[in-house]
Amino acid sequence: MLVLSRDDVAQCLELGALRERLTQAFIAFSDGTTSVPPRMASSTPDGFLAAMPGYVPGVAFGLKAVSVFPANHGTAIPSHQGVITLFDPANGSPTAVMDASLITEVRTALSAAIGVDLGARADATSVAVIGAGALGHEHMRVLQGIRPWTDIRVASRNHARAHELATQHPGSRALSFEDAVRGADVVCLCTDADGPVVEHSWITPGAHVSSVGRGAEIPAATMDAAMADGVVIVEWRGAGLNAPPAGAVELQGHDPARMVEIGEILAGRAAGRRGDTSITVYKSTGHAMEDMAAARLVVDTATALGLGVRAPI
Repeated sequence: MLVLSRDDVAQCLELGALRERLTQAFIAFSDGTTSVPPRMASSTPDGFLAAMPGYVPGVAFGLKAVSVFPANHGTAIPSHQGVITLFDPANGSPTAVMDASLITEVRTALSAAIGVDLGARADATSVAVIGAGALGHEHMRVLQGIRPWTDIRVASRNHARAHELATQHPGSRALSFEDAVRGADVVCLCTDADGPVVEHSWITPGAHVSSVGRGAEIPAATMDAAMADGVVIVEWRGAGLNAPPAGAVELQGHDPARMVEIGEILAGRAAGRRGDTSITVYKSTGHAMEDMAAARLVVDTATALGLGVRAPI
């Protein structure tokens, strides 16, 4: 069995190749050719451990086990930790195990960036990234290859962290939440907040709002506006039919028929936007099909580069 550390994984997640793999996985899921049940979790008083099995034919058969312990924020221990194990789909033998933390961060940010490309106006040039944690950092990195941004804004509850992140990307500015959001063509919410972190009145008509947080960080009025007159892009419609941690808090109670899967847009069966003044939303819950696509890329690249160690089963 191939064992890969986070450092090994970091050498194997080339963004162009990962975008191609994710695109294929999204389309396969929306075509109905995958086997990916809803996420389930076991909870403790301090956090939970989620199990995310998945099979994408021709790609991977595996399981991600990820723990989420919010109190770890600000400590040396990450809030999200886990492993992905791949199995041979023909006989069930385990073939590889790898650190899942970086895969989760990168595939989450890149999937959101694909959502930005599909849901934002063609003339979008300004983007606001709200949150300066791991996902905020990854968003700032992956968004660079999506559009030719001329105005990049960063905001965080910790302004020093926002300033530090902005200095890592020339041309970026650290602003308050309101100043970052007002006038932005794209707003990327990357926080761990339980409630809305921006006001609906700050969001410009025609903006695209992306959310990867597990809490209800999108204002209810913004979600209502996108449901009524815009487009709500999701990885899977089950995000609105299943309660958290499988589904998304903000999608509960909304009609899944009003949601569009990202795979349907990529396959050309649906549109990511209705008009220039409509608000579009991408809401991520994280999905095992993304993990399987990323894990296969990691194993293929690691094998070619001779990374990792082989361990007997």
